[in-house]
Amino acid sequence: MYSQILCSGSAALVASRRMRNILGAVLGRDGWMWRTHEVKLINTSSGDTVKIGEISYKLKMPRNPELVPVKHISDSLPQTVAQHLRWIMQKDLLGQDVFLIGPPGPLRRSLAMQYLELTKREVEYVALSRDTTETDLKQRREIRSGTAFYIDQCAVRAATQGRVLVLEGLEKAERNVLPVLNNLLENREMQLEDGRFLMSAERYDKLLQEHTKEEMDSWKIVRVSEDFRVIALGLPVPKYKGNPLDPPLRSRFQARDIYYLPFKDQLEMLYTAGPNIAAERVSQLLSLATTLCSQESSNLGLPDFPVDNLLSALHVLNAFPMLSSQQLVQRLYPYNSILGKEGRSAVEGVLSRFELLDGQRQPAPGAILNVSRTRDLEGHADVTLRVADKDITFQVPAGTKELRPPNSSPTFISTPSHSQLMAEMMQSHMAKDICLIGAKGCGKSVIAREFAEILGYSIEPVMLYQDMTARDLLQQRYTLPNGDTAWRPSPLVTAAIEGKLLILDGIHRVNLGTLAVLSRLLHDRELDLYDGTRLLRWDRYQTLKEQLQFSDQQLQERSIHPIHPSFRVMALAEPPVVGASASSSINRGQQWLSPELLTMFLYHTVTPLAKAEEMGLIQGLTPNVPMEAAEHLLHLTHSLRKTNDPTAQSLASSLSTRQLLRICRRLSQYPEESIARAVNKACLSRFLPSLARASLEKSLDNCSIQDTPDPADTRDFSCRIKEGVLTIGSVSAPVYNPNEKIKVPDVLFYDNPQHMMVMEDMLKDFLLGEHLLLVGNQGVGKNKIVDRFLHLLNRPREYLQLHRDTTVQTLTLQPTVQNGIIMYEDSPLVKAVKLGHILLIDEADKAPTNVTCILKTLVESGEMILADGRRIISDPCEAEGRCNTIVMHPDFRMLVLANRPGFPFLGNDFFGALGDIFSCHAVDNPKPQAELAMLKQYGPDVPDATLQKLVAAFGELRSMADQGTITYPYSTREVVNIVRHLQKFPDEGLANVVRNVFDFDSYNKDTREVLIEALHKHGIPIGAKPSSVTLAKELPLPEVKMTGYWTINQGGNARRKLLCPTETHPIDIKGPVFLRVQGYPCNRQESRALSFSEEKAHWQIPMSEVNIICDVTTKDDVLYVATCNPVSLYSMKEHGDTIHCMELYDVFPRTISGVWQPFVTIAPLGSPLDGQVVLHEEQSNTVLHLDMVTGAVRRLMLSPDSEQPSTRASNWWSSKEQQGGHKMCHDFAHKNWLLFYKEDGNQLEVLDVLEGRVHSISLPINLKSVFLVAEDRWLLLESNTNKKFLLTKPMHMAAEDSGVCQLHSISEDSVSSGHGASSAEVSVPQMLSCEQLPNENLSAALDQKIVSPNRILADTASFARVVVGFPDLVSPNEVYSFKRPVDLSEMKSGEKGNHMFLRGGLRSGTVKRDNCVGLLSANQVVRALPPNKVPLKEVYPKDVTPPMTAAYLEVTDLNSKKVKYIPVPRSMSVSPYTSWLSKVSESDVLMTPLGTGGVVTVDMGGYVRLWETGLDTLQRSLMEWRNMIGTEDGRPIQITIQKDSGQDVTAPKHGKIDPNNAPHVGGNQWAGGTGGRDTAGLGGKGGPYRLDAGHKVYQVSQAEKDAVPEEVRRAAREMGEKAFKERLKEIDMSEYDAATYERFSNAVRRQVQSLRIILDTLQAKGKERQWLKNQALGELDDAKIIDGLTGEKAIYKRRGELDPELGSPQQKPKRLRVLADVSGSMYRFNGVDGRLERSMEAVCMVMEALESYEHKFKYDIVGHSGDGYDIELVRADKVPKNNKQRLKVLKTMHAHSQFCMSGDYTLEGTDASIKELAREEADEHFVVVLSDANLERYGIRPERFAKFLTSDPQVNAFAIFIGSLGDQAERLQKTLPAGRSFVAMDTKQIPQILQQIFTSTMLSNA
Repeated sequence: MYSQILCSGSAALVASRRMRNILGAVLGRDGWMWRTHEVKLINTSSGDTVKIGEISYKLKMPRNPELVPVKHISDSLPQTVAQHLRWIMQKDLLGQDVFLIGPPGPLRRSLAMQYLELTKREVEYVALSRDTTETDLKQRREIRSGTAFYIDQCAVRAATQGRVLVLEGLEKAERNVLPVLNNLLENREMQLEDGRFLMSAERYDKLLQEHTKEEMDSWKIVRVSEDFRVIALGLPVPKYKGNPLDPPLRSRFQARDIYYLPFKDQLEMLYTAGPNIAAERVSQLLSLATTLCSQESSNLGLPDFPVDNLLSALHVLNAFPMLSSQQLVQRLYPYNSILGKEGRSAVEGVLSRFELLDGQRQPAPGAILNVSRTRDLEGHADVTLRVADKDITFQVPAGTKELRPPNSSPTFISTPSHSQLMAEMMQSHMAKDICLIGAKGCGKSVIAREFAEILGYSIEPVMLYQDMTARDLLQQRYTLPNGDTAWRPSPLVTAAIEGKLLILDGIHRVNLGTLAVLSRLLHDRELDLYDGTRLLRWDRYQTLKEQLQFSDQQLQERSIHPIHPSFRVMALAEPPVVGASASSSINRGQQWLSPELLTMFLYHTVTPLAKAEEMGLIQGLTPNVPMEAAEHLLHLTHSLRKTNDPTAQSLASSLSTRQLLRICRRLSQYPEESIARAVNKACLSRFLPSLARASLEKSLDNCSIQDTPDPADTRDFSCRIKEGVLTIGSVSAPVYNPNEKIKVPDVLFYDNPQHMMVMEDMLKDFLLGEHLLLVGNQGVGKNKIVDRFLHLLNRPREYLQLHRDTTVQTLTLQPTVQNGIIMYEDSPLVKAVKLGHILLIDEADKAPTNVTCILKTLVESGEMILADGRRIISDPCEAEGRCNTIVMHPDFRMLVLANRPGFPFLGNDFFGALGDIFSCHAVDNPKPQAELAMLKQYGPDVPDATLQKLVAAFGELRSMADQGTITYPYSTREVVNIVRHLQKFPDEGLANVVRNVFDFDSYNKDTREVLIEALHKHGIPIGAKPSSVTLAKELPLPEVKMTGYWTINQGGNARRKLLCPTETHPIDIKGPVFLRVQGYPCNRQESRALSFSEEKAHWQIPMSEVNIICDVTTKDDVLYVATCNPVSLYSMKEHGDTIHCMELYDVFPRTISGVWQPFVTIAPLGSPLDGQVVLHEEQSNTVLHLDMVTGAVRRLMLSPDSEQPSTRASNWWSSKEQQGGHKMCHDFAHKNWLLFYKEDGNQLEVLDVLEGRVHSISLPINLKSVFLVAEDRWLLLESNTNKKFLLTKPMHMAAEDSGVCQLHSISEDSVSSGHGASSAEVSVPQMLSCEQLPNENLSAALDQKIVSPNRILADTASFARVVVGFPDLVSPNEVYSFKRPVDLSEMKSGEKGNHMFLRGGLRSGTVKRDNCVGLLSANQVVRALPPNKVPLKEVYPKDVTPPMTAAYLEVTDLNSKKVKYIPVPRSMSVSPYTSWLSKVSESDVLMTPLGTGGVVTVDMGGYVRLWETGLDTLQRSLMEWRNMIGTEDGRPIQITIQKDSGQDVTAPKHGKIDPNNAPHVGGNQWAGGTGGRDTAGLGGKGGPYRLDAGHKVYQVSQAEKDAVPEEVRRAAREMGEKAFKERLKEIDMSEYDAATYERFSNAVRRQVQSLRIILDTLQAKGKERQWLKNQALGELDDAKIIDGLTGEKAIYKRRGELDPELGSPQQKPKRLRVLADVSGSMYRFNGVDGRLERSMEAVCMVMEALESYEHKFKYDIVGHSGDGYDIELVRADKVPKNNKQRLKVLKTMHAHSQFCMSGDYTLEGTDASIKELAREEADEHFVVVLSDANLERYGIRPERFAKFLTSDPQVNAFAIFIGSLGDQAERLQKTLPAGRSFVAMDTKQIPQILQQIFTSTMLSNA
């Protein structure tokens, strides 16, 4: 690559160098001019003559000798310079103006000055900048004693006095300024503002022959001297940045290319400068410089090497010959900071070619040993450095104060790298000004201050900001007390005169055109100011004094001042952003380090501290910090700084050394705080984009920093003020005693824990002396918190609100004019500083960051210079004896409020620019509990349910805003407003009031849908009508009849036989094993959103499709669901948001399907075992005890021999009816005992879980079933005869007392036959309650007043039966029945119901679950019936087809004697194991009671629904629901104005009755009118009473009014369809294709919409207009008030489009590539999880979102599969324009994955794409890889993939994996870099993830 620059090989190298040295002498740059020129000064009698070569110039005596340059000519003039001077002399003799053009550097200026010194010409010098205006060149007005005078400026002075005008920096001036000079240059004519006219010398002399001088003066004609010349100095503008020359202007100059001196001349100069250095080395350095200035190097984009600085560098090298050349080059040309990777390697290539890569071999200076005043040299100091075991002493300039030995400052902790940096700075200081480059917060300012103190310098800090003008830098105008205008020197000028160290802080921010005015000061130490003052270099001043024999006094009268010899400049800057354009957005930084700036300074880089050094620093400055914490913190910071991932880098910048010190100061004060919180606070992680946040969390994890959960619940966050001490939480502070009580804020504030925590946090930082920054979304209470905080502290505050027009001036002072004198009004900032108030800066992100930057010096160094010349100083000692100072009050503090950075606020990134000088606090919406408490205080009368719904709904909306689904972050402010409305107008429905917030979004269809969905989910019925109530139809119950008696036989003869022996043994416990309890989010939807029905809420259990639900039960408000394929247990709270799942797959391995079908029952235990469950598997009789909290599983072995032989497995699936299983009765599980029995067995086993014992009871009968009617009475059914027995047992069975249970048979008699006969049909209960109905319910059910023990029972033949007296009374118990017309068991399932098609009609055998429950308090029996057992014809009208349902809930209400059938919707999916399903339940649902008045159903697809059946609770809910909708009762709203009609009210009367009853309005005659007076009527005044004469207000109901007439709707529809068809025809797309495309497009419509919204707003933000200054109309520019006083025109500013800076590169589009997986596996598994379709949707989303943004985003889409990794889908230059082309892309994807080879090229594809994109020119590069790569299957290490993703720092690569088997995806994510890889377990997330990537990276800085 560099072969064209030099020939290679070292032998050739030496040869070429020798050749060049020989030829250099022969051929100069102008090798054809063989003659050499000498410059002679010849004295003759007629005057002195200067002769250059053969050209001579006659000298004249200068009139103002002090304006002639001195000491510019060096002793030996190089030939080239002589030739240049000769050329200028030729042009001078011709009377032509010259333009010296050439590369940046002082050479051109010094040539001009040398020429002027030779020819003894006076000079008028102007440095042009972008702020130069016409007045700076021609005439400026000044006011003297009340009158405005015109003062000539440089061009006019030069023209009239015959001086030479030197214009430097023509490319800096704005385009329209210089043409002012065109006529002066061409014809030497110019019209002046004050009416004078400049005329060329010849014409004037001609006129003078005809007219007298007096006439000419009266005509105001002025002669332009014939000696007037212009010398312009400029850079060639395409190559360098700037404005190109205006053609008319260019044509008026003669140009001369002033290139760097030829090699040989340079060498000679350098040899003389560095006598101690080997000649070889000098020429190597010079060769390097020349190479880096060559054309080839600039083609590579390398900036020019500052050749002119080699001289200063050699001074350093001369004193330190052992210094390595590489270090020296780094100071001259900090290529590591300014160049990218290629550039760096190019420079290093050149360095190695010239053998300059010696940085490793040569030692760097170690440290400064001591500093002392130089005896014989005024203003200098001797500095001794230790370099490589040698001590070297040398002289450097020093300040005027006392020197201070190094390392003696208590506030500066020296580290090895810093002391080395100091030593290097000392070396550079000897030769030239220094610039320190380092990231923010790395200690530049501290180092600069320490450096100054060592050398005894006073510091003059000047904070630079972006729109700083040249005037702000040098001189500002002001008015004297008598109204005269004058110029005040800026701090920069006073520093130069007084010999201070000037610190230019933030040189990277200021515009290059403005800095150019300093180049002469930095190069030559000379400066010309606006009012004509000149500052000269010390030695030149002294020479001038000697030559002219003037005293200082006289020179000062001629406004010439010396620059103090000690004066030095130190610039501080942040590193340039490599590759950024000079004008790219402010917050991203810019490539500010241009070739021009390179010539001004020597550069030193402040490297970030090494870990050990930073540790030392932290310990030195915060000695008490806990060591471990500090180490963790540094480990994290350094791991972030080391990565080359831009996200991590940006996080690291928030953890600058300054921020780390702040964290450590706080930790040393409050050691118990968690580091994770401190880091999150410093990075404001709450508001980071999701990717950056993930990256931070992962880094915290990797550094093993855990966030200890905040014990917020246990601590009390109250605040109290006691004896003048305020305590918030655990922090106390004294209450302030202010002078101005009136400024202490007082605000309505309701305490809530979260805000108290923020305030406690703020107080901690406040006490540590920090300034605070609060960042949060809108409406989260930032202002309230701050006001409350100050109110508690009793601190007065000053308030500043920023906006986009805030300028630096308005922040500090407000100028006003009074009687022609400018007065400055202190801004709140200055007042706060003076008086020690708290300054509250609101909306800090709205002001441009370049304005808010000035707060930095105020916070950091406590210094700030105001526009009126006063300065704020923090140290009172410094202020003594200085006028114009304001001492900062010790109590002054700043509290800054800002919105969070990023979309949708689109403010400026205040946090990014200044975050690290404040202690940051993220203020978030209160957590639900806190918010609820707060809302209760705002709306004490608003029902709790309403508040909870609001809090829940807004909580969801906020999390959606965080994920980026919606753009607006809904805040507490909105909720508070809703609640206040409801409090004041309680009748208005919630659904209406929330519209006050959401109507903003009513026109954005997608947002509206998302909102309505979220509100409905939480049961806010927005959009529902009061009439939409859909409750099930009620049918009457049959009459209640007494149908028989049950008699308990206690006969004596049977007693002996029926005693049942019991035995007790302890149980054997195996385990525990710990299984994983996994939490899934529960997407609970309220069902009563649009209409009111019995269903309350519903959600889906996360289970696989093949699984089968086999039991459901509840305890209190916890719901348990068991599944059996595989066996797992789910538990969830009724109102919770998490579903816990425990998979018991390992305990019950699934065998070959159908061989063993486990079936489990759940029994939740009661206190003290809450949250623990017993599971019973019926076939293997396995009993497990599970703890859902810890995941412990224990197996309980009931009988010692219960290890069962598995021989029976063979006949499981045989056609015989299976054997009886084991059953568990868990009615008393809450008392912690359970009963087990086997069907057809004769033993009962009672398990006492707490004692761990089993009581076995042997029975004389074989059991069919057992019902626990009470704790000590159980009803048993004998297996063949269905005969009933009652078993009574002693209440407490102790171990030793083997109590005896008695068995009594029960005889059932029908009513007719009295007691004896047993002919009654035997009922087999399906459900028998274990408690009794309350007495009032019993009386209601039986229609008679009755008090008695009772049980309610249900069987197939009746709706319900009540057994009165059972089981406690011995007398015969009466049975009352509600008979069914047809017995349920006789209805065939053969009728065609919808489940036939699901089941194939396989109802084999009996089912396991009866689905029948009794709700005693509601007096109801509820059962779930299949549709074919429901009298649908009675429920639905004839013409209505019944809906497809899973089942009906039959609710039998014994109070109202009604039965109703509630349809349960069908399940979404059903397990394919239909025969197994059919054994579970006869309908598709399982049911269990919930609470008192409701039930839960779970259908076979795992869908949970909560139902409210009890009449009272339904009634109550309906009332609440109607209240929420609000009463639109249809009455018209009347507007009543109570006006005094002027006519008095006579006595009230009824008024005449109009016989026709016509309506009357107004007047006072008729009764029944409206709006009249005296008579009875409506809305009038003075009548006796209201009277409505029944005039029908024909009122259309609101709904009808709102409805659009049908024909209009039809027309609109037709229009839409027609347009759609035409569009299809246009793009030639069939309707079928259109429908296919819609399917993909609709799935991602929301994401596309929100992305486009963001793109639009960003585009708008990019177009934000800027202030254009110096306008003739607009708003008054504060900075130009004085110019306005003097009567200038261009003193306004207005907003306009800023032209891009000339020469700044075009904004390139961002480059995006989507790498989609189209491999065979995508097609193969599409059926399982739809991955191919999701990827197609994602691709569709990219194509749609970026449509018509081609200028911003250049994108292409490439596929990878087994066929290769570059399957072209969309080309960057040919993106699809319409739906048809987009569909074609999708079809290609689909077809390819169907027919391609297998294999996986994810890695190769990623690698190739990253490399390819990196080669393209773009603003930023992105690669998004979609893959289902089962990396492990192909043996690919994830680490390798991670390496590829981050292989090129220029390309941001992201990978989205489609979650494959098990937890493989999660393992992947752990190894891949955070924020770069995503795992979509659910393919639905792919488009969302893609959207996230877009919003958080691409758009963050678009």
